[in-house]
Amino acid sequence: MGTNKPIFMVDGEGPERLVKVNPFYLDKYEVSNREFEIFVTKTNYKTEAEKFGNSFIMDKYVSEETLKKVNQQVEAAPWWIPVDGADWKHPEGPDSSIKNRMDHPAIHISWNDAVEYCKWAEKRLPTEAEFEYACRGGKNNRLYPWGNSENPKKEHWMNIWHGEFPKENTVDDGYDSTCPVTTFPDQNKFGLKNIIGNVWEWTSDWWETQHTPEFKDNPKGPSKGTDKVKKGGSYMCHKSYCYRYRCEARSQNTPDSSASNLGFRCAADKLPKYLKF
Repeated sequence: MGTNKPIFMVDGEGPERLVKVNPFYLDKYEVSNREFEIFVTKTNYKTEAEKFGNSFIMDKYVSEETLKKVNQQVEAAPWWIPVDGADWKHPEGPDSSIKNRMDHPAIHISWNDAVEYCKWAEKRLPTEAEFEYACRGGKNNRLYPWGNSENPKKEHWMNIWHGEFPKENTVDDGYDSTCPVTTFPDQNKFGLKNIIGNVWEWTSDWWETQHTPEFKDNPKGPSKGTDKVKKGGSYMCHKSYCYRYRCEARSQNTPDSSASNLGFRCAADKLPKYLKF
């Protein structure tokens, strides 16, 4: 876990350390809009983005009409804006819909939202160690789940930003925004889809950046904190700006944060009852 050749020192990507994880299950796919809709229909759950009334989106994805109503932006990333009416059902704001994107990952999902879904599904979020173990697929010293080549066999195996960020996305991989959770080849021998790329995925761990090289047995992160760890990168990641679609890369958000590139997948210690044959 981790690396001795960190790209982002401030993220606490290193040092490389030996970690053991207990046996666990991990969903092959990110949780889709279709699955999240079933959860909402059965429980009447309201996401935090719906309660707060807004969520963050990159300006290029928002309609001109909606943009006129936006009067804030993130100073360090002016293209990143809070949009009123943005939530999982309205991914680019109130005038957008998931009608034709039911097989895309549910986005604008906070850590708290993801935990509630997992409880309902008799699952849980993966730990950071579990996520990284799954991402590596049994390989060591590899940048990506399949190896070190960004385009294995000269093909695209993940959904990231191509072109000049944030000015132009050339859509070389076929997707300007999210893609269906079933898209691209299995990224490693574990059969996982989009474990890197597409959307950032929440883990259960609290964020910390001071790691030691000592062996750890099934680590679950600090007992408390202010931010939660997210892994895997997203369709907005580019090598020049956010080269975090590597297995050892990591980032963080507060548990109530939501955004148009933030979703999740579930883990479990045993198969939920409704999945047992």
